[in-house]
Amino acid sequence: MRWMMLLLVSLTMFTVYVAQDLLAPLQTMLEQYNNWTASEYGFFMGSTYAFNVFLGMLIFGGIILDKKGIRFTGIVCSLLMLVGFSIKLWAITTPSLVGHTVTLFGSQYKSQVLLAGFGFAVFGIGTEVIGATVSKTIVKWFKGKELALAMGMQLSLARLGTAVALSITPVIAARAKGVGTPVQFGLALLFVGFLLFILYTIYDKKLDHQIEEATSSDNNDSEGSFTLADVKMILKSKGFWLISILCVVFYSAVFPFLKYAAGMMEFKFNVDPKLSGLIPSILPFGTIILTPLFGRIYDKIGRGVDLMIIGSILLITVHLLFTMPFINQWWIAIILMILLGIAFSLLPSAMWPSLAKIIPEKQFGTAIALAFYVQNIGLMSVPMIIGHILNKYSVVGTVVKEGIEVNKYHYTYATSFFVLLSFIAIIVSFILKKVDIEENYKLQEANIEN
Repeated sequence: MRWMMLLLVSLTMFTVYVAQDLLAPLQTMLEQYNNWTASEYGFFMGSTYAFNVFLGMLIFGGIILDKKGIRFTGIVCSLLMLVGFSIKLWAITTPSLVGHTVTLFGSQYKSQVLLAGFGFAVFGIGTEVIGATVSKTIVKWFKGKELALAMGMQLSLARLGTAVALSITPVIAARAKGVGTPVQFGLALLFVGFLLFILYTIYDKKLDHQIEEATSSDNNDSEGSFTLADVKMILKSKGFWLISILCVVFYSAVFPFLKYAAGMMEFKFNVDPKLSGLIPSILPFGTIILTPLFGRIYDKIGRGVDLMIIGSILLITVHLLFTMPFINQWWIAIILMILLGIAFSLLPSAMWPSLAKIIPEKQFGTAIALAFYVQNIGLMSVPMIIGHILNKYSVVGTVVKEGIEVNKYHYTYATSFFVLLSFIAIIVSFILKKVDIEENYKLQEANIEN
């Protein structure tokens, strides 16, 4: 039964990741059809984390998760995603908004960018909190069993969603001559994900009844309900902070990179624009097999921190090679994406199960939400930073697409920023290994209890 529940929540996350990454490979098409700039694209991509960072919605959502439970939180998140994505779809597909501007705080902004960003920010509240919800769901069903494998399998289906988005949306958008059709596809998938989670809640309620009966018959006390004092305990944990910092620098060196990778494939590696998302899609496709494999290794053998260190070293190697101006052959880009996929499998397969070892289950929802909050600061700011770098320092000319002139970029400065983030990930991984010994987290030990 637990494997069936894993499938349901994993498919839900698959639909979320497809919807979230649909516009990632369409930067040049948004410039072409919607008259956006690289900075505006970066603002839009970063906006999905705005409410989580500035309004603390992710932290609030984590506390609700621990107080109100998985079922309530997941349904609310699903509805938020549907509402936010609908706003984004309306903004992007409304022709009257193209070219229209509004004045805020003395500066002019494009109405379409602001409204699409607002919808994406509402959507982002749901995506991040439901990610925490699904993680707590897996801990609930798999703690003391195949925890890292289960988390790895869930991540695999989520990465498959990213791969689908990166590989098919440039083709769909090119045929439709606009970005509206892929977004409509994403909204339909989100509704399917909502129905899948509703189905999960039926079985989750049955499990709660079984746990209550077992606890009552054994006359054992439960862990107790979550209180706000638990937040203080989480924030005092060295392991929590190291995992959170590693989370933010690692994911900020991967997800924002993917959002600009299609443009890099087109301009640096001379890949056909319609196929520009295929090479970046290799990364999530590779993780589909490797993440569960590395998770299984962690479950059976341990060495969780070592897996994180190796992943961080691979990460900086790939970004250093992408930074080299003379590396511009498409086949080398494929090799580098494969290596990045290995790194992207190694570190998450160990990081999230390790957090479950550091933090008690009753506090896990809030802990992972706090970690996601730190992560969101990076995921919000890094796309904006990269967009600014491209717009101000990396324009090397223009190219005409279907009669419309768009900018052409080089990516040396942008990838250098990802190298810096990767270097920080290596340092934090080694510090975590030292703290693991001091605090006896047992991160190097196997997850499966005998």
